[in-house]
Amino acid sequence: MKRMKISLLLHHAYGMGGTIRTVFNLAAALAERHDVEIISVFRYREHTRFDLGPQIRLTPLSDMRPGGDAAHPLHGKPARSYPASDGRYMQHSRLTEKRIKEWLAGTDADIVIGTRPGLNVLLARFAPQHVVRIGQEHLTHNSHRFALRTQLRNCYPQLDALVTVTEADAEIYRQNMPRVRIAAIPNSVPRPTAGLSHGTAPVVVAAGRLVPVKRFDQLVDAFAGVVRERPDWCLRIYGDGPERSCIQARIDHHALHDHVTLMGTHTPMDAEWAKGSLAAVSSRSESFGMSIVEAMRCRLPVISTNCPLGPAEIIHDGTDGLLVPVNNPNAMTHALLSVINDGQRRRQMARAARENAQRFDPLRISARYEELFTELLHTQRMNHRHYGRNNLAAVGSHVAYATAEGLFRTARRVGKMLQPREKA
Repeated sequence: MKRMKISLLLHHAYGMGGTIRTVFNLAAALAERHDVEIISVFRYREHTRFDLGPQIRLTPLSDMRPGGDAAHPLHGKPARSYPASDGRYMQHSRLTEKRIKEWLAGTDADIVIGTRPGLNVLLARFAPQHVVRIGQEHLTHNSHRFALRTQLRNCYPQLDALVTVTEADAEIYRQNMPRVRIAAIPNSVPRPTAGLSHGTAPVVVAAGRLVPVKRFDQLVDAFAGVVRERPDWCLRIYGDGPERSCIQARIDHHALHDHVTLMGTHTPMDAEWAKGSLAAVSSRSESFGMSIVEAMRCRLPVISTNCPLGPAEIIHDGTDGLLVPVNNPNAMTHALLSVINDGQRRRQMARAARENAQRFDPLRISARYEELFTELLHTQRMNHRHYGRNNLAAVGSHVAYATAEGLFRTARRVGKMLQPREKA
């Protein structure tokens, strides 16, 4: 296979989010055979929180540390090309747009991958013609606001491909954006480095940001039912976030101080998964489900809500885990007890979980990306003869995008003008 130069355009590489983690995993796997760089729009700290191998170059475009670009005159001016309906719009500015456009104009990459809607829009509109432009969607189509979906529908046809992390989301995009080449490629999860679960500890493990969508409060409610029958078992919840006090209140309400513990953030999680015998996921939605795959790779069966969209594409219900209805703590209690009380079944599920999760190994996932890259590079060469026609289509798309974005900004201004003013 021809060696390629691949650039991944990331909002920022210095946090602990799932997008950052999966981008790092993909970059590391691709770097085995290609030249890979990560372009971080923002830099907030000295070092990344996740390890990045020496073979991968990391380039920040704007430094937000003290004494950096935060004081730049252009950073105080609002962005004009970055879509205002993207959730990260307020963090962007005229300066970040300028830096992104300059980088795109000068890149010698064969492949550039955007990793959130706003960056995908800039990639589609401003990347040079020699670059294969791929957008990644780490959220879901229906989780975006209507205004953003409208802008993406106008702009995404200028991408060479859009990659979703589930087939279910890919199908939704195909229905709403028939002119866009859509591919479904799941996130990758490396093999654990800290050993595997022995399946003997009476411990259920859950992990994720403590935010409302994860519904850890309902998991605590469900585990109260488990404790009534099996007081020898405990639940450990790893992560941090704004819902911590609410979750602790549910623990206090059920008097589960000796059975449920908020463990805080642990990175990496491999050693913590391995201390449990079961994993639980209580979310009302999951764009993918990284924690599910992590647990399975550590040989844990997973009991998860059958929420949209990820869990059902990861868990084989009844084989390597169980799927239960959303917002139904009683069903979660029953599912947990059915596996806790049947040691042989738990061990069989554990073996199946480890085996089935190998399909998310970074080398397997990177191979699927390489197939896509090869196809798109071939298509690009074939289309060079028709550049004029493609360029005309691009101009039409840019006009449509600009019109939609202008209407959205105007509506926001009008809305502010119509808001009643407080009396003096």
